[in-house]
Amino acid sequence: MKYKIIPVAIAGILIACNENTEKETALTYPETKQVDSVDSYFDTEVRDPYRWLENDRSDETEEWVKAQNALTFNYLEDIPYRDSLKKRLTEVWNYEKIGAPFKRGDYTYFSKNDGLQNQAVYYRYKNEKSPEEAEVFLDPNKFSEDGTTSLAGMSFTKDGEMLAYSISEGGSDWRKIIVLDAETKAQKGDTLVDVKFSGISWKSNDGFYYSSYDKPEGSELSAKTDQHKLFYHKLGTAQSEDKLVFGGTEAEKHRYVSGNVTEDNKYLVVSASISTSGNKLLIKDLTQSNSEFIEVVDHYDNDVYVIENQGSKLFIVTDKDAPNKRIVSVDAKNPQPENWEDFIPETEHVLSPSTGAGYFFAEYMVDAVSKVKQYDYDGNLVREVELPGVGSFGGFGGKKEAEELYYSFTNYTTPGTIYKYNPETGDSEVYQKPDINFDTEDYESKQVFYKSKDGTEIPMIITHKKGIKLDGTNPTMLYGYGGFNISLTPSFSTANTVWLENGGVYAVANLRGGGEYGKKWHNAGIKMKKQNVFDDFIAAAEYLIDEKYTSSEKLAIRGGSNGGLLVGATMTQRPDLVQVALPAVGVLDMLRYHTFTSGAGWAYDYGTSEDSPEMFHYLRGYSPLHNIKGETEYPATLITTGDHDDRVVPAHSFKFAAELQSKQSGNNPTLIRIETNAGHGAGKPTEMIIQEYADIFAFTFYNMGYEEL
Repeated sequence: MKYKIIPVAIAGILIACNENTEKETALTYPETKQVDSVDSYFDTEVRDPYRWLENDRSDETEEWVKAQNALTFNYLEDIPYRDSLKKRLTEVWNYEKIGAPFKRGDYTYFSKNDGLQNQAVYYRYKNEKSPEEAEVFLDPNKFSEDGTTSLAGMSFTKDGEMLAYSISEGGSDWRKIIVLDAETKAQKGDTLVDVKFSGISWKSNDGFYYSSYDKPEGSELSAKTDQHKLFYHKLGTAQSEDKLVFGGTEAEKHRYVSGNVTEDNKYLVVSASISTSGNKLLIKDLTQSNSEFIEVVDHYDNDVYVIENQGSKLFIVTDKDAPNKRIVSVDAKNPQPENWEDFIPETEHVLSPSTGAGYFFAEYMVDAVSKVKQYDYDGNLVREVELPGVGSFGGFGGKKEAEELYYSFTNYTTPGTIYKYNPETGDSEVYQKPDINFDTEDYESKQVFYKSKDGTEIPMIITHKKGIKLDGTNPTMLYGYGGFNISLTPSFSTANTVWLENGGVYAVANLRGGGEYGKKWHNAGIKMKKQNVFDDFIAAAEYLIDEKYTSSEKLAIRGGSNGGLLVGATMTQRPDLVQVALPAVGVLDMLRYHTFTSGAGWAYDYGTSEDSPEMFHYLRGYSPLHNIKGETEYPATLITTGDHDDRVVPAHSFKFAAELQSKQSGNNPTLIRIETNAGHGAGKPTEMIIQEYADIFAFTFYNMGYEEL
């Protein structure tokens, strides 16, 4: 049975019918007032009637959220198989998940989730003992009753005696840092607050470096933050006494600053950026008192970071003169680019390196699939690592003195499996293989290449049950991202098993704007080339239809964050193309995204409406919020966001939902699901994740016309 919504002004009538039954149920969209808010861009006026929804602290916005959620959850509760989907998701999720072990001091640590715990628990055992003798070290499930406070990061001192860890409350990017005596688990000193986009790097057992912004005026969830700073916290002192190490000058603002101490405690390495791409790089010799920072790179034209050092010899990863990245070496006394020497040169494939056990591991992406080569510190190839299959690998990182390393392997039909690796022999053995209630042998993945609008070949991996018929009737989920140099490599999703079990096809397109083919691929989908990304996604949908995997009536598109923008742009440009649209935590107001939180840092990919008349008109030309038209039938749409999302503020989704509800002229529902006490996605408790997927899948199948599953 399928609901059909026919809007009348801001109200609608809900009609569900088939050949044998006819049923009417009233559905009224919450009233969303419009205000006279107008912005002027280069002498062009743009109305913003739902500007008031940007105020996340107002009672009006809170009431609107409650009303929208009431409508959405009432709708979802009427879907007959929603509960059975949740039950099956819970069953398949309920398997033990163990993380790779690591040694710190006298102990070996590892994470484990028994199956349905909201957060993974950290255990430890003495190095001379066995995992069976492990004790609970840190249990994030005790941070809050509902599981919405999560562990966001951990950093031990080199000797393992102290631990600093950060927590996120309600999914917010704002963190708190707590320090423990690792042996006794007793808290040391006060809790640091108002920390954001930060690692934790110990200088010694006396203190550590961390990064943050000044707390903004107004709402900390949406107010602009664009002056990142690096601090040093000395244990036993108040946070107000923390020393500003880098940043904080009006002459040069940095939106992202990080500081990391090399493993030998010799250098502090500082990266400073004004956007998500390109950074300055500086080093400071910590063995010399009152040493000054030395600039390694003094501009933002390239991505560059120190991966390792051997005494005063630095090993640097960069895309300078190497769009697919390379590793160079240089002496720390004269570390500027003119002195760099190739250590691992650029190849035709994108490099993602790591170090451990006294070796370098060069992971290469070959059409979005991993290959790994092992090198010694003289740059000699030791071996190509024999991997257990075709898919994605992560890990191989560890301390120099490590005798064994761990890596994970996964693809769309293989749950993440951890392998123990002997760096001297190159032998691998299974360390932990999930025992999941899903028969992976019944499913297959295939990589295809299709042509985009301009003729560019785009890879896509399609996963489904073996033996499906290509007759255009398969429910299909097309996923994409296409931005910020991020690569979508094959990975297993527990949630997607339920989609696949019910006859679903799952397709992932590797769009331009991502990093699958290096910097050139990324730059082909930014600023005034952003339309390439949407064209690539549209062409992926057309391929799936042309090759009879599915039809427009059985096709859904999904993406989150920048992928939410992708879905929003696709559904407004081609509302006829798909049946269901699922934009999650999306960047949907392209004229104002840079005015919220750290959004201005995304300008490398997007440009801003203030840059030039040309950039303004280009952004307005595809901004999902500004391209919703009246008298148009849009796909059935379920927008998802979190009320604590302080990365892509929920106002994007709120305004998009209000505009779409006011102009949707077709028979499809326009709903928004707003998770309370949740953020952009990280740290979300298991229970919340399962319910969200149950709702998304139920909504999707239902609006494809399935009365039962």
